[in-house]
Amino acid sequence: MMQLPLCRPLLLAVSIGFGLAFGFLNHASAGEPPLMAYVGTFSSPLTDVLPTQVDLPPGNGRGIHLFQVDRKTGELSPAGVVRMGTSPSCLAANAEGTRIYSANETDRFEGTKAGSVSAFAVDPTNGQLTLLNTVASGGAGPTYVKLHPSGKFLFVANYFGGTVAVLPVLDDGKLGEAVDVEEPTGEIGPTTSENAPPGSFAFSGHDRTHAHMIEADPSGKYVLHADLGLDRIYLWKFDSDSGQLTANDPAFVSLPPGDGPRHFHFHPNGRWFYSIQEEASTLVLFDYDAEKGRLKARQTISTLPPGYAGSNFCSEILVSQDGRFIYAGNRLHDSVGIFAIADDGTLSYVDEEWTRGNYPRSFSFDPTGQFFYTLNQRADNVATFAVDKKSGRLNFTGEYTPVGNPSMMLFLDLKKD
Repeated sequence: MMQLPLCRPLLLAVSIGFGLAFGFLNHASAGEPPLMAYVGTFSSPLTDVLPTQVDLPPGNGRGIHLFQVDRKTGELSPAGVVRMGTSPSCLAANAEGTRIYSANETDRFEGTKAGSVSAFAVDPTNGQLTLLNTVASGGAGPTYVKLHPSGKFLFVANYFGGTVAVLPVLDDGKLGEAVDVEEPTGEIGPTTSENAPPGSFAFSGHDRTHAHMIEADPSGKYVLHADLGLDRIYLWKFDSDSGQLTANDPAFVSLPPGDGPRHFHFHPNGRWFYSIQEEASTLVLFDYDAEKGRLKARQTISTLPPGYAGSNFCSEILVSQDGRFIYAGNRLHDSVGIFAIADDGTLSYVDEEWTRGNYPRSFSFDPTGQFFYTLNQRADNVATFAVDKKSGRLNFTGEYTPVGNPSMMLFLDLKKD
């Protein structure tokens, strides 16, 4: 294979030939359109000349891996790979399912110390991806992307650069250059958290600012982003015409020093907001004032089972579609903590489930909520679970899917076309 310089990576959709075609013919004969899954990975450069991988372990992935999903069993069948040596670790899709955007978690782009973001068109018949364009992300190591509810702007959290950026989505689905880049300042938190489990040595990002996630609230009027190094969740007013972010009043809420807020998720009612802390291994319930864009903490609970001691790094947080349960990722403990949501939004521990692989970076529900997939980064696999919607518990189906250093999983139901 021809080697390609990392500064201008070529992205090539690769199908798996007859097996892929046969799979889609089976679906066509059944009269059922495909359900596709896209897995972002940490992937090594396509050349050894410029090794710029910014996450450990070095990337075993090959870019964006495509799978066709069996709607009845949850089984994943390989359906191609978009070859990328730039670690497309996070993916976002527009509401119509016609475009996918990737955060390319590198620290070099076209000779500058920055990451990049790519836009792809989705083939409505088979889910294959075609590159539209790639632009600078507004900072090094972009780790998260999310579209504004209007679909007109893409938000980017640049972990290694500490910035958040707003990129316009053009009429043809391509991305424009950033219209706003913000870099908060403040006191960096300590390297240890008082709220961490006994004996924990968990330390990941308290060396500088680290933007880890960014997303608009359900109304699109406000944008929230978590900065792990500053132990803050920022709240921004958002101008949906210009794409500009303006600090809200107050501009942020603080988490305890060293706790490291990583990801968050709104409850379906829009009034409860849950944050997971990477180094403290905690979940925090906030009440959200949608009118003023404000958060008020009300409960803190450990993501780990009672009695756990030692190091742990939290990862993902998801609220179930029915709003009855929360799922919290634990790396090193390698589990998903399951918590029931009471009528007042407070959480109580239900159970834990082993992820069937180490270092679960994230997890996802299929569109129906009946299957749950853990992306075990250092085990190089995706494990499939059936969801007991009554109890919230997870039951391993026995299905492992090999993927090098999986990071994030996105589903598209092609019947939306």
